[in-house]
Amino acid sequence: MIQEKQTAVVICPGRGTYNKPELGVLGRQFSDKALLARFDQMRSAQGQETLTELDGAARYSVAKHTRGDNASALIYAATLGDFRAIDRNKIDVVAVTGNSMGWYSALACAGALTAEGGFEVVNTMGTLMQDNMIGGQLVYPFLNADWHPDPARKAELMALIDQIDGTSATLTLSIDLGGMLVLAGDEAGLAAFEQAVPVVQERFPLGLANHAGFHSHLQAPVAAQGRARLGVDLFQQPGLPMIDGRGHIWWPGACDTHALWDYTLGHQVTETYDFTHAIAQAAREFAPDLFIVTGPGTTLGGAVAQSLILSNWDGLGDKAAFQSAQRTAPFLVSMGMDDQRAQVT
Repeated sequence: MIQEKQTAVVICPGRGTYNKPELGVLGRQFSDKALLARFDQMRSAQGQETLTELDGAARYSVAKHTRGDNASALIYAATLGDFRAIDRNKIDVVAVTGNSMGWYSALACAGALTAEGGFEVVNTMGTLMQDNMIGGQLVYPFLNADWHPDPARKAELMALIDQIDGTSATLTLSIDLGGMLVLAGDEAGLAAFEQAVPVVQERFPLGLANHAGFHSHLQAPVAAQGRARLGVDLFQQPGLPMIDGRGHIWWPGACDTHALWDYTLGHQVTETYDFTHAIAQAAREFAPDLFIVTGPGTTLGGAVAQSLILSNWDGLGDKAAFQSAQRTAPFLVSMGMDDQRAQVT
């Protein structure tokens, strides 16, 4: 009897997912050593430390491993390695999406960029973000611990952001990330928000180390530099549908590659990234059996679950309902967890 394949949407993580537990993950799990060597050569040609050196370091360094020029490349390689490790005899990947920098990884997973082309995009943009380092980011939740939708609280926080942005400070929504708001702003804007909101869960508002003000108009110079360095000829027709940071779907065979280049190095850099909507679109348009979050790390699973709850997917209303559904018939697979990874590799 032939086992029926499960359909899956694959979700690629963004910055902040290669942390101390992930050190050495490429050495352990990246099976294409020739490709890793090519990535290393591309880094060496730019005078940068190689991925093999960074990943093989004796100890994890926040100062080194979270820098945009290092973290982006490490995360991209780990994501691509995981995507390629998915067993296509068991899993039918029907679409890909990603969070923030994960959009670049999604482009490579879907085939809109070659593996090397994707690495060039990620390494270039990560380096430009680090070199310019305009603004910063912080994270603040609007959902309580039970993850029950609270649109009124979100509206309150959005009004506060608009109010602060209307002063001499800059503050905008960078990423709509499930039950979290990731904010981008200048020092004054971020400080004003921190002073205006209560501390919740003993750690928020949480400033993100080595993060520039991604997905905001502050990044216009970075977007311009990226377009100058990265040509439209890097982009090609994808082999899989891709859901971007607006929830727009790019279909194989019907992609305007110039528009894809323009979005990737334009809107995607300078405007809000709506991850919540991307996941809602993935659920509604593709109704997959599984949502597979590639590594590195395990931090994106919660945001995926919250996004599904916020879109009322399959009647999920809160954290308890999600956990109950996961126990009965697991549909969210985090490849950063060894037991879950085994389900799809």
